[in-house]
Amino acid sequence: MASALNDDEPTAFADELERLKQEHRDLDGAIDALELSVAGDQLQIQRLKKRKLSLRDRISYIEDQITPDIIA
Repeated sequence: MASALNDDEPTAFADELERLKQEHRDLDGAIDALELSVAGDQLQIQRLKKRKLSLRDRISYIEDQITPDIIA
C-alpha cells in the first residue's frame, strides 16, 4: 500500500501536515469560544467537532505516510 515517496512528496506532506495542525488548533479555539458564550450554538459546535475529528484522521494518515514502516 505504501509506495516510495518521490523527492517532492515529503515536502508537500510536511506543508499539508502543518496547515492541518494549524486548522485543528484554530478549531480548538473556536469550539472553546462557542462553548463559553451564553448563546452557544450546539449544532455549530457539533459541526466544528466533526470537522476537527476529520482533520485528526487526515493528520494521522499523513504522519503514517511520512514515517516509514518498520518491519519487526
